[in-house]
Amino acid sequence: MAALLSDLATEILIPVASVVGIVFALVQWVVVSRVKLSPEKQSAGGNKNGYGDYLIEEEEGLNDHNVVVKCAEIQTAISEGATSFLFTEYQYVGVFMVIFAIIIFLFLGTVDGFSTKTRPCTYSKDTTCKPALATALFSTISFLLGAITSLVAGFLGMKIATYANARTTLEARKGVGKAFIVAFRSGAVMGFLLAASGLLVLYITINLFKLYYGNDWEGLFESITGYGLGGSSMALFGRVGGGIYTKAADVGADLVGKIERNIPEDDPRNPAVIADNVGDNVGDIAGMGSDLFGSYAESSCAALVVASISSFGINHEFTAMMFPLLISSVGIIVCLITTLFATDFFEIKSVEEIEPALKKQLVISTALMTVGIAIVSWIGLPAQFTIYSFGTQKDVTNWQLFFCVAIGLWAGLVIGFVTEYYTSNAYSPVQDVADSCRTGAATNVIFGLALGYKSVIIPIFAIAVSIFVSFSLAAMYGIAVAALGMLSTIATGLAIDAYGPISDNAGGIAEMAGMSHRIRERTDALDAAGNTTAAIGKGFAIGSAALVSLALFGAFVSRAGISTVDVLTPKVFIGLLVGAMLPYWFSAMTMKSVGSAALKMVEEVRRQFNTIPGLMEGTTKPDYATCVKISTDASIKEMIPPGALVILTPLIAGTFFGVETLSGVLAGALVSGVQIAISASNTGGAWDNAKKYIEAGATEHAQSLGPKGSDCHKAAVIGDTIGDPLKDTSGPSLNILIKLMAVESLVFAPFFATHGGLLFKWL
Repeated sequence: MAALLSDLATEILIPVASVVGIVFALVQWVVVSRVKLSPEKQSAGGNKNGYGDYLIEEEEGLNDHNVVVKCAEIQTAISEGATSFLFTEYQYVGVFMVIFAIIIFLFLGTVDGFSTKTRPCTYSKDTTCKPALATALFSTISFLLGAITSLVAGFLGMKIATYANARTTLEARKGVGKAFIVAFRSGAVMGFLLAASGLLVLYITINLFKLYYGNDWEGLFESITGYGLGGSSMALFGRVGGGIYTKAADVGADLVGKIERNIPEDDPRNPAVIADNVGDNVGDIAGMGSDLFGSYAESSCAALVVASISSFGINHEFTAMMFPLLISSVGIIVCLITTLFATDFFEIKSVEEIEPALKKQLVISTALMTVGIAIVSWIGLPAQFTIYSFGTQKDVTNWQLFFCVAIGLWAGLVIGFVTEYYTSNAYSPVQDVADSCRTGAATNVIFGLALGYKSVIIPIFAIAVSIFVSFSLAAMYGIAVAALGMLSTIATGLAIDAYGPISDNAGGIAEMAGMSHRIRERTDALDAAGNTTAAIGKGFAIGSAALVSLALFGAFVSRAGISTVDVLTPKVFIGLLVGAMLPYWFSAMTMKSVGSAALKMVEEVRRQFNTIPGLMEGTTKPDYATCVKISTDASIKEMIPPGALVILTPLIAGTFFGVETLSGVLAGALVSGVQIAISASNTGGAWDNAKKYIEAGATEHAQSLGPKGSDCHKAAVIGDTIGDPLKDTSGPSLNILIKLMAVESLVFAPFFATHGGLLFKWL
């Protein structure tokens, strides 16, 4: 019984959906670029927001011309800083890429002693497969393709964000709705470019590899796993490097500016202010883009590997085999419709509507996607088929797979909303943290940590339930497609995520350009909503990382020929212990890096305030470039040790201790990494929003905690500063640690299975 959708239709549908996504992104970009950054009289717009487009400046009698010129100058400075940092980072990463590609080729080549003869297949011994050397070569190629796609995705995201930030500021003069749409459209450019290009490159790669592999689908999809490895290894450096950069600048700017000198955030007198705004783009946008691209590539690869040894692969059913890619194709179309709800169908008129509008995006995309998955499962899968499950074939029906994908999708939504509850200042957890600032920074820190630990409970249950259900229904394939379900609305998720740093930058530009406080209030409202959505995005990234790495772990265990992982054997147990320790070691490295880089930054900012005459009075300009250089140098130097830790661990464990110990390491890292990642992200997000809650003074309770500069506010700023490396460096990088170790183990599994465990062989 074949799928209802013909192979030809599949071959048309996937690339068409990708191209539609790319075109949609370009259209959004054109719309954003209509906002001019040159001082000219803008034609009076229609009555879209319920009132004419009069500008605040005109009624306040400020010179409009100067403001626009200043915004353009600041934007250029931010854009140049971000571009030069990424180019420096990519030079180092490029060297790593070449070295690691050679390692992949050599390790996988030695599996069969570099022979070019065909060999019996791993799973069905009576058929012959292409030589191991081919797997080595093609894995290397797909690794490079994944790495390059990941870098390009991050870079383009950063470009559009630095292009849109000043435009958002200028639109804020016309009303909060206009500014929101510019920021959101720009986020959508990144989301759709990334989702569509990731899908398109993967699809083209599969089809090109098929020219060589022919009917050997097992070898074909084994070599495709390199694509996920490439994506994630670049994401690791992007996340860690960008995270150290952004937080060194942020902590330095906050400690000296707000606490010592009592000047507002993003004040142009603060020497670290440009570096801080550059950091938002390289860490939160370029890093986040590469990270989610990595997740997406890996969950697709994990599903494809398991499917290739199930009935889809054995019977060469192309449409059913492409099920993971079909889900993503439908996801792009669903996200496109969802985006129109935010930009065209509804209009935002007041500050209160911003956060609900962003949350509606999540709900609408999830609801529509559920229908989309049902259709794909119905037409893209046979009614009954078998799925490989640790040496046996398990009978599965198409509606069971529908449930697997849907539960992943809805678990993502649950995690998103729980994260929002714990990090948004509209709810009691953050308000309690803000309230604890009355008695100083210490109680603020205690309450914040407790909130983070508590926020782990529901997401973990959500992940646990989705794992249990999807595994019971369709073994490891079920878990892989559940991860894909969570990531199927990646375009919307990324749009919401990139919206945050863009509006954060817009606020910074408004402050630096000396715009009126009413505009700053509007950009602050955009930014506070962006903070919460960024936390939701991190929740999604961590939840999907847990599912993805479990699916990769299952594929690795199957490929390495382990029937069961027995915790009671010492080999496995020592692996578990060490694996559970790795996230702590990794977090220690990244947080210390932020600390030492921030120390240099604080010294430099203090030096400028003390030695440059007229800086506090605002008559001379600070030396922004030195601060940008400090951040760049620190992050490039400091991203190497944590990166090496993650990349070398599976190689060392697999080569010297063997696949059983390595499986323990992977399980341990997964179990402890998820907990630390969620709690770190949410603690940091809660501290940040507690500070914003006090600053905004929107409720009586918030006003009682005092204006900016009060003792209460200073305690909140200290909490926020501690939370910065937690929520933007170590927390979000941990999900890459979990995934990267798993996908790397899977790619090197043939080598570990044949040559691994040297120490135990000698003993």
